[in-house]
Amino acid sequence: MIVKEYLFNFLKGIAMGIANVIPGVSGGTIALITGIFERLINSLKSFNLTAAKLLFKFKISDFIKHTDLYFLLSVLLGTFTAIFSIAKLFEYLFENYPVYIWAFFFGLVLASIYFVNKQISKFSLPVILFFLFGTAVAISISILSPAGENQSIFYLFICGIVASCSMILPGISGSFVLVLMGNYQLVMVHAVSNFDLKILIPVGLGAMIGLIGFSYILSYLFKKYKDITIALLSGFVTGSLLILWPWKLMITENFGGKEKLIAYEWFLPQIDTEFFYALTFIILGVIVISLVELIAEKIK
Repeated sequence: MIVKEYLFNFLKGIAMGIANVIPGVSGGTIALITGIFERLINSLKSFNLTAAKLLFKFKISDFIKHTDLYFLLSVLLGTFTAIFSIAKLFEYLFENYPVYIWAFFFGLVLASIYFVNKQISKFSLPVILFFLFGTAVAISISILSPAGENQSIFYLFICGIVASCSMILPGISGSFVLVLMGNYQLVMVHAVSNFDLKILIPVGLGAMIGLIGFSYILSYLFKKYKDITIALLSGFVTGSLLILWPWKLMITENFGGKEKLIAYEWFLPQIDTEFFYALTFIILGVIVISLVELIAEKIK
């Protein structure tokens, strides 16, 4: 039974990793709707002074229990397996079938809004206002103009901190934040595909610090203001639908001989064969999330 639980956590980690590779999709969304979000941030924030003392005293079993280490490792193993194995695949899919890929993820996130909001125990005015605020923030991020590429070690470190915080925030995509900071192609395509440690190490260190630090804030908010926090996160998810809209043009500019994404231009689809294929992928995305939720309920 324990092996089965960790296998499911590994699969959820894979889903989170796939989501984090795609600009506009958040691994935090997957964590939230599969029921591991709060446990994940509590595990991350447990890497504190107490954990360090247990480790230095070689109380390994107590350290594992304190940090929920097996759970965390199973999720992270799935996440990094997906990131390093699927980067090239999605590079190919986005180049050849962009509308269908965006449509599938649009369906995933669209369905997740309903299941995330199911976790709110009582809808009040503050809950609604925070939902609207989260939606507005995510939409604002969607229409910001990306910066140019920057390979300095300090900037890569900052990219890791900001992107990692975004990765665990539902609806705020770590990958799209990297797009806005100008380093998506450098980090998620070039460095990941070629295992470039000069780029991956500073980004990874920043991501580690960002994950642990930000998890403290989220854990506190979940304990004190759970409904408002879920509403805010649900708003982030809702606002991210703008980025995921399948029918859009990617506006690029040439930087040093390379084409970089600087903005999106959205439009309404024509009713043709491509539209119906895309609609099928949207429905497929809705079905996948619904099945994930059904499985999660049965496990509970």
